[in-house]
Amino acid sequence: MSYMHTDRLTNEYEVFNANIESIINKLVNCDNPHNGLNLSENQLRFVCYFARRALLDEKSLLRIAPPLKICGDIHGQFSDLLRIFHLGGPIPKQKYLFLGDYVDRGKLSVETLTLLLAYKVRYPNQIFLLRGNHESAKVNRVYGFFDECKRRYSVNLFRSFVAAYDCMPLAAVVGQRIFCAHGGISPRMHCLNDIEDVERPLEVPDVGLVCDLLWSDPDDRNPGWGENERGVSYTFGHNVVNLFCKRMKIDLIVRAHQVVADGYDFFSRQLITIFSAPNYAGMFDNAGAIMNVDANLIITFIIIKPTYTVTRGGPGASMEATGRNRNF
Repeated sequence: MSYMHTDRLTNEYEVFNANIESIINKLVNCDNPHNGLNLSENQLRFVCYFARRALLDEKSLLRIAPPLKICGDIHGQFSDLLRIFHLGGPIPKQKYLFLGDYVDRGKLSVETLTLLLAYKVRYPNQIFLLRGNHESAKVNRVYGFFDECKRRYSVNLFRSFVAAYDCMPLAAVVGQRIFCAHGGISPRMHCLNDIEDVERPLEVPDVGLVCDLLWSDPDDRNPGWGENERGVSYTFGHNVVNLFCKRMKIDLIVRAHQVVADGYDFFSRQLITIFSAPNYAGMFDNAGAIMNVDANLIITFIIIKPTYTVTRGGPGASMEATGRNRNF
């Protein structure tokens, strides 16, 4: 290779990084994160294109070394995503694993997903993005992201975002001992290689292993596998969690998918639900949380406090009235 060709590639790489950094800086330093900002559609599609490549460079099952921070649902709450990086530390100084559900319900899903994808392109080894059940075109058409893209930009931009999260990994193992997925586990999963063997890009199917990883829920009322009241996938009891951990030789399952009052919730001593969107959808008084895993797999939590109190009897009532809420 000639020096001239090497210099040209170096210059192109520097320009590429400068473009990504510019997008990141505009988002992170947004004057009013509650109102967002308008990036050009070309910039957004640029991020989506290179994010697909970065995501497909990874396996469907990630294996990540600690230390790192783990975050649950964000749901378009862009200002709270910025709070996460303020409380947990910025990328690339800190490593993050997000468990999915970046879009829908919140009004700034475009900014939320774009910042995460841009970080993935710029710092691929410092941020990992799993797929949630809301990273689905069918779900987006019901819960807001499709309408947001169409209203603010175009249907073509929505398709670019969908193409990006069709490439997202499905699960992760942290430090060989902590299994992470958006929803939970599956009766169709017999070993970790079952996830590694899933080929991407793919749409979320209505049934099967991939569907279960994104949609299943723990159930403290019934043992075994049960019918899920969401109408999708299954529920699983304490005994299923214990057997899964023993069979897979892991110590803990970490998942998201359900709003919980304190931002995190323990189940069966071997499963933690983490939820990172405080005042979820403007309807609840819940806190959010960031799970910190140190180099020795010691776990602590950073709490993202709610910024206001929902009026009791209003559309969200209260966490006490609804218990552990289903997050569709």
